[in-house]
Amino acid sequence: MAAPGAAMVPPAGRDLLAGKVVVVTAAAGTGIGSAAARRCLEEGALVVVSDSHARRLAATRDELAGGYGDRVWSVPCDVTDEAAVEALVAGAVAQFGRIDVFISNAGLGGTSSVLEMTDEQWLRVLDVTLTGTFRCNRAALRQMVAQGHGGAVVNNASVLGWRAQPGQAHYAAAKAGVMALTRCAALDVAEHGIRVNAVAPSLATHPFLAKVTSEELLAELAGREAFGRAAQPWEVANVMVFLASDYASYLTGEVVSVSSQHA
Repeated sequence: MAAPGAAMVPPAGRDLLAGKVVVVTAAAGTGIGSAAARRCLEEGALVVVSDSHARRLAATRDELAGGYGDRVWSVPCDVTDEAAVEALVAGAVAQFGRIDVFISNAGLGGTSSVLEMTDEQWLRVLDVTLTGTFRCNRAALRQMVAQGHGGAVVNNASVLGWRAQPGQAHYAAAKAGVMALTRCAALDVAEHGIRVNAVAPSLATHPFLAKVTSEELLAELAGREAFGRAAQPWEVANVMVFLASDYASYLTGEVVSVSSQHA
């Protein structure tokens, strides 16, 4: 671990995903998805990046392609649209021949007490965060089963799937659902040699989060962490890479907390 105040630097790649084809949703911008895409490239993968924001996705793809060339490909996808999710999977296969790893990262948050929360707010968060993850898992797992040579799915959950926080009933319920989906889907495909796991980050800071969360709340949440700081997105992505790699060959149906919170 870096000394207090020292710059945090990602570790060098070790070819943990060499030659594997990885699809990452919600990969545009500066959050966990884009960090996961970059870390997978650093570990030797061929990567399909996807996002519902076409302009930001194009910028992300261009940036990554500057360092990794034709190992990066992109396609816009809204995970609330079943046809778009199916097209993403089909497009990845058309481009690279198969899918070895699918990182289902798309999610939507918000803050509202259950006293004021509308059906629309509840359903929107559930549709993106839980049902969107289901759509991606279903499409990816069908493809992996058809391929017949295993594979790995990594879902992005949250510690809020376990923990209560005011104003987060919709998001916490969705992330708890992602955890349950992960466990059950893992059993559905275990006979095919496919693994399904999830990460549960506590707090990973990036510019978009800072725009939608007050500085006071971010400081309070960071203060709960044992290291006294939030995670960098790449620190969460490192655990995603591990779960996607052959080093996690006997892990399935697990939710790994990426957190330094006090026990």
